[in-house]
Amino acid sequence: MNRMQSRYLGISDKLFEEKIEKAAKILSDCSLCPHRCGADRTRGETGFCRAQAESEAAHWQKHFGEEPPLSGECGAGTIFFSHCTMRCVYCQNYQISHQPDIKFVVTPSDLAGIMISLQEQGAQNIDLVSPTQYVPKIVEAVYLARGRGLEVPLVYNTNGYESAETLALLEGIIDIYLPDLKYSDDEEAEKYSKTPGYWKNASRALENMYAQVGDFLSDEQGRGRRGLIVRHLVLPENISGSFKVFDFLKKKLSLNIGLSVMSQYAPCFQAFRYEKINRKISSAEYAKAVDYVEELGFRNCWIQEPQSSDDFFPDFDRENVFEDQDQNKQ
Repeated sequence: MNRMQSRYLGISDKLFEEKIEKAAKILSDCSLCPHRCGADRTRGETGFCRAQAESEAAHWQKHFGEEPPLSGECGAGTIFFSHCTMRCVYCQNYQISHQPDIKFVVTPSDLAGIMISLQEQGAQNIDLVSPTQYVPKIVEAVYLARGRGLEVPLVYNTNGYESAETLALLEGIIDIYLPDLKYSDDEEAEKYSKTPGYWKNASRALENMYAQVGDFLSDEQGRGRRGLIVRHLVLPENISGSFKVFDFLKKKLSLNIGLSVMSQYAPCFQAFRYEKINRKISSAEYAKAVDYVEELGFRNCWIQEPQSSDDFFPDFDRENVFEDQDQNKQ
């Protein structure tokens, strides 16, 4: 297989079909995320994430607000899924993750069609946002889309709270893993995101992702083609435990992964109920995190320019939820 060819193009039909069959079985006793709630989603049970068995796609469009090698000049083919396996009290996507109105229930064939449509519009990848709860249907959709001519890289844009079973299903399918690593302290993760054992599960997941796709690689045009990009959102009062996060990435993974250090935190959704996070981060808090990243020597690092954090807020009531951002990017 060509080194920069999308990985899912190199899987045999037999292996793909085996993955689809194995994934379908998980839906009757759900263990797609570390909550392992055991919901039988084939019988209408929804479990912690409240997701149905069939995929619920809240929105899709070309998007120019991802990291530069993912958006580029053509835009990422972003598909936003409803629901989430975390309950972040400060979630910027709360309209679709916490209190979604079901807009589009899509079959794997429908989802494959969306992927092809985004590719035909010129998107340089398919960017799957909050996909964990729908992995069985996504695997089947990728198989169908491949048969219809899908070629661009697949980006798995996740909160990082993943199970080993789910990542095994994705082995050989995903080109770029784009996980958050939100916290290095389990107590903070439980308080603000309702994720028991977050650090153990997320850190192991990232090691697994790195083992699958390795260091971040771009093509000659600077477009991301393969590898791991980790996002870390700096939170007020060092709630995110940034230094421990960065130390882990250097010691357990590689200085050649992609690292996106985000300054965009601002209180929204239910953050006003928590004193420590009911404010934006200060320039000093962000600078301290950036200085440490530079001291450690990460080679593929993206730093956000100082600007209003409100610029990053999506509005899923609009047809183009990122209209302001995308106009600035184009």
